[in-house]
Amino acid sequence: MAAIYQAVHRRASSLFCRLHSTYVRKMRYLNELKEDDSLCRQAQTSGTFYLFHNLFPFLQKVGNKYLVPQLSAAEMKTILEKFKETEQWIEKSVLIGCSDEHVPHFAVDLGALEKSVIESELKGAFTDLQKALFIVDEKDSSVLASAQSLLRWHDSHQYCSKSGQPTQKNVAGSKRVCHASGITYYPQTSPVVITLVSDGSRCLLSRQPSFPPGMFSALSGFCDVGENVEETVRREVAEEVGLEVESLRYSASQHWPFPSSCLMIACHALVRAQQTEAIAHQLICEWVEQQTSPPA
Repeated sequence: MAAIYQAVHRRASSLFCRLHSTYVRKMRYLNELKEDDSLCRQAQTSGTFYLFHNLFPFLQKVGNKYLVPQLSAAEMKTILEKFKETEQWIEKSVLIGCSDEHVPHFAVDLGALEKSVIESELKGAFTDLQKALFIVDEKDSSVLASAQSLLRWHDSHQYCSKSGQPTQKNVAGSKRVCHASGITYYPQTSPVVITLVSDGSRCLLSRQPSFPPGMFSALSGFCDVGENVEETVRREVAEEVGLEVESLRYSASQHWPFPSSCLMIACHALVRAQQTEAIAHQLICEWVEQQTSPPA
């Protein structure tokens, strides 16, 4: 009977493992690291680290490519020893993901250490994120954007908004706690809509005075408190170009780290052609008036 039970148990366990994909197992592992400080601290000893300096990611140029190196815990220790620093810097790291083989990835900002020494030792450079996103691989750009957003959040939430006392991050960096007020703070992201407006045959683009010559953009704006995505799209289009949206549809979404952590929600909006003709006529009239009016 015991042999039959063991056989059934092994078969059930095998089926359970097959039913859970690599992605599901990875997400569950990451959740365990976020919830268990001792497990996450242990993972830091076998994980890899992305380096930042005052929120600038570290890159290495190899040939014509820019790579984002991942340092092992041993390599991190070697770098820190050159500054006669303790390994407390590793405690300041934040968990940003893991590989399919469950190798955890962390990000750490070494802004208090001398930048040139690190760059010389590792033969690379700390680079502005806006530039880095255009020169590294797409997979790396996503990791860098997420890591910088989380590091920035921790830097700006070191004190409790209610008590004014310091907050303490958990080992993974997935939250901060104020023990004085009992409040737990979690990283937040701000929803932003970016909308391509069309009348069915033409698309409407706009520009800001700060844009370089020849640059235009789709319309975008933050969601107001209490708004859903559809309401935000209709309001932004009305505010910015004076058009009323007839219909809209969702297209895609993307994390965007500027100015902080944002969720860009892309939509298509349709307006009546008659509206665009009227607005175009109005704008031309206003432009002509500005050109012909005597200077004040």
